[in-house]
Amino acid sequence: MPKEIESTQEFNDLIASGKKVIVDYHADWCGPCKAVAPLYGKLDDEFADITFVKVNVDNLTEVSESAGVTAMPTFQTFVGGKKVAEIRGAVPAKLRTLVEDLNAAPVDTPAA
Repeated sequence: MPKEIESTQEFNDLIASGKKVIVDYHADWCGPCKAVAPLYGKLDDEFADITFVKVNVDNLTEVSESAGVTAMPTFQTFVGGKKVAEIRGAVPAKLRTLVEDLNAAPVDTPAA
C-alpha cells in the first residue's frame, strides 16, 4: 500500500534518497483520484523496486506547489533525486506505462 507523505521534510528526504519514486498528488474531494487509487495500490504490490507514495495536495500545499501540480491526480516519477516524468489524469494505461518506464530506468549511483 502506498505511503501517505506527512511532511515536506519527509518528501524531500525521500526524493533525496536517490530511490526510484512515484508520487501520486491527490485530494480527498477528487473523484478521478479515488477511481485510480486501486490500480496505484496494485502497481505498488507489483513493482517492489519502486517506492510508491501519495501526497494530499490540501495537506501539503508547499510540496504540491513547488512540484508545479495544477490538476489531480498528477503522477511524477523521480530517479536519483531528479524528476524524470509526469502525467496528469486518471488514465490507467498511461499510469501503467509510467510505472513500467520508471521500473526500466537505470539508477545513477553517486560517485565515491
